[in-house]
Amino acid sequence: PYYVLPNRDLFVRATLYSTEPNLMLFTDTCVVSPNPHDFTTVASDIIRRGCVKDPTYRTYYSPDRRIVQFGFRAPSFISRYSSVYLQCKMAVCNRYNYSSRCYQGCLRREKRSTS
Repeated sequence: PYYVLPNRDLFVRATLYSTEPNLMLFTDTCVVSPNPHDFTTVASDIIRRGCVKDPTYRTYYSPDRRIVQFGFRAPSFISRYSSVYLQCKMAVCNRYNYSSRCYQGCLRREKRSTS
């Protein structure tokens, strides 16, 4: 457990432990929720499909592409719950595959055809 008060900065560091030096890590989606089994009903998007959704989000540089570091301000709704959970979906890619998910960045929804 990590204890944080509402509206205080929270820092996250994800590390890919691998002996393969040509892998990299990418944060696709991160969501905060009071329910560890439901990240949609009462939730706060930090990152969704590679797009930053939280205005307090800050990324921190790491020279090692197997480490992702970022911070954000804890949502105010956490004060109403005894525990909240952070769920992140990460992508692991070959760092030289420039068409991989890691290099696609923010994926906005495609517009649907009217036909």
